[in-house]
Amino acid sequence: QVQLVESGGGLVQPGGSLRLSCVVSGTIFSEKAMGWFRQAPGKQREFVAGLSSTGLSTYYAGSVQGRSTISRENAKNTVYLQINRLKPEDTAIYYCAVRGVGHATTSPNDYDSWGQGTQVTVSS
Repeated sequence: QVQLVESGGGLVQPGGSLRLSCVVSGTIFSEKAMGWFRQAPGKQREFVAGLSSTGLSTYYAGSVQGRSTISRENAKNTVYLQINRLKPEDTAIYYCAVRGVGHATTSPNDYDSWGQGTQVTVSS
């Protein structure tokens, strides 16, 4: 059974930074693409960033492009999401997800397993 556990969320002031982590078990992590998504209250889940199994291809939503970095450490079965210059509109529950193949996409329907999420709140 595939399990994903996110961590690193919290309350941060506007302009601050966070690094989210997601540890994956129960699958061959190095062969899987990974994605980060988020869901704000009353809104649909949206794509934030994606990363191929090799780590060579990355994808970002326009809302975080230029201020976020997705990365992976296959030896630790872990994917990270660094977000800088945080804004109040970044407030959401952040989820990591694993895809069954090595190429990442932006659609949540393409991902097979999900974590429980970690809350990120950006407020002064």
